[in-house]
Amino acid sequence: MTKTPQSRSTTGEQKSGVAELIAKGRQQRPSARMALLMGWISAALLWVSSPPLDLGPVAWIALVPLLLLCRLPQSVNRQGLVLWLAGLAFWLTSLQWMRLGDLMMYPAWLAHSAYLACYWPLFVWLTQLARRHFRMPLFVAAPIMWIGLEYLRGHLFTGFSWYLLGHTQYRWIGLIQVSDLAGGYGVSLLVMLANAAIAQLIPLRWLEHWGLILQREGRMLEAAAVDYRRQQWIGVVAAVLAVLAALGYGQLRRTQTDFETGPRIALIQGDFPATTKPLTREEFEATYRLYNGLTGLTVRHQPDVVVWPEAMFRYALFDADPNLTEAELAALAPHVDPPQWRNPQVHETLADLSQKTNAALIFGIPSLIATPQASYSHNSAVFVTPEGGVSGRYDKLHLVPFGEYVPLQKWLPFLAMFSPYGADGGMRPGDKIHVFEQEKWRFLPLICFEDTVPHLVRSLAAATQADGRDVDCLVNMSNDGWFHGSAEHDQHLITAAFRCVETRIPMVRAANMGISAFIDGDGVIREPETIIDLDAQQAGEAPRKTMRDPITGKFYRQNNWALISTVPLDPRGSLYVRCGDWLGLLSLICCAALTLHALFKRRPQEAAPATELAASGQD
Repeated sequence: MTKTPQSRSTTGEQKSGVAELIAKGRQQRPSARMALLMGWISAALLWVSSPPLDLGPVAWIALVPLLLLCRLPQSVNRQGLVLWLAGLAFWLTSLQWMRLGDLMMYPAWLAHSAYLACYWPLFVWLTQLARRHFRMPLFVAAPIMWIGLEYLRGHLFTGFSWYLLGHTQYRWIGLIQVSDLAGGYGVSLLVMLANAAIAQLIPLRWLEHWGLILQREGRMLEAAAVDYRRQQWIGVVAAVLAVLAALGYGQLRRTQTDFETGPRIALIQGDFPATTKPLTREEFEATYRLYNGLTGLTVRHQPDVVVWPEAMFRYALFDADPNLTEAELAALAPHVDPPQWRNPQVHETLADLSQKTNAALIFGIPSLIATPQASYSHNSAVFVTPEGGVSGRYDKLHLVPFGEYVPLQKWLPFLAMFSPYGADGGMRPGDKIHVFEQEKWRFLPLICFEDTVPHLVRSLAAATQADGRDVDCLVNMSNDGWFHGSAEHDQHLITAAFRCVETRIPMVRAANMGISAFIDGDGVIREPETIIDLDAQQAGEAPRKTMRDPITGKFYRQNNWALISTVPLDPRGSLYVRCGDWLGLLSLICCAALTLHALFKRRPQEAAPATELAASGQD
């Protein structure tokens, strides 16, 4: 229908009113107190959705308050400190387990939390930029920026891929199957998309009552209000369809194949607190007696492989260049008695234990290496067979900063005071990938937090394919005795479950103090077929028959037991193994491009799209 001159005049006046409101919006700032409250609400809800409370469904609304700040018609640039404080509240409470290992871990806990908190104001800033400069709807901008920043923190400063938003959904097995397409970032995208769709439904006029924006002036075009309402429901429909598509894909993938019978594995778990203090000979012997005793109790169940946690075979494995003399060895390693380098006792003990159990052994063990140039240590895993004794050694590739080595010590020597290794500098990373082969099975060892690094596990799985065949089982050995039964044990297990879905390779975990587990290629944490509960035996009580407390539903930890089960082999392939973190990388590229655009292509900034302001005026 052709507009009359009067209608065109009215339209012009309304557009002028929009421009005036936008100009005033740029001068308005949200109340710092209310912005902090919104950030704290999101921090509290996000914390509730992860262990120890572990209320995963809460994550679907946890970030709505934070996203409301992204919707404001004015920039929150000056509220960066407020948003950082909200992020700090979340990370300090979530990572409080970091401080438990040693008094010197308090500075690391505070510093790490302060660094991670920076991602909160950065997320809000980037999301607002995307909405202003490119008119992106919130349900498009927020997931891209969130995933890009998750990917960034998974790589920056050696990376920290814990507490991804998608990790809160580990119990929803059907949903997390999309991880074999895009990693855990794919699940994070779904949860953030739902949060953004909900946040879009909240009228901006509500924010006036909460003190986030000042009183609006005038009314907007009715047509613009209709357009924005259409955008609101597009977000809702997109979120619902995305979740339904993910569930449909999960159902399809879970019914595509049956698991095959794999090796029978015994996981040995003790309860020994970790400490930075040197262990006494009595402590060495107590650890060996318990782990050796539990291993002996598994013999009648005839395991094919027995796994001990990281460093729980306390005695070091020595490996020296055969051409080095004792004098040269003494010069290279003054703290080691030179004859110890040639002592075969450790090799003989391991071989004897393998023969007695009639099973292959995969043990976490410290190793000391001497070459003509230097001596150094590794955090290692050894593979022992009844026929060949020690037949393989894997040296950990991805070391933990300060926990296993001192970063930048050459340029910043004072950092040594924050590490138990002091001026020694700590361990050296390995330089090779190793696959342990027993009969027809291939095992890929992972030590400690290596199973929390998605791109590392993915690259190892891709690199160890032989004749088109994947490894059969991931074997994680971890010493979580630093964390004394805290939520770290649960969160470590959760991240490990995502590695199984991403690669479609089952995993067995032997963790000192817990949580040891069998995880199949769907990410299901399976109950073992047999539990040998040493604590119950010694106390004269009935042994536990499940890994979970029947009252709380939480996994037991800090116990001495052995878990025995048959590994379910997974013949399915994985796009994620072939293509890697394509979703995270593309999202990060968008974040970087947006940042460069904002910094170098200066142009008049607009407030929130007029359509959204119009909707606020009409509601």
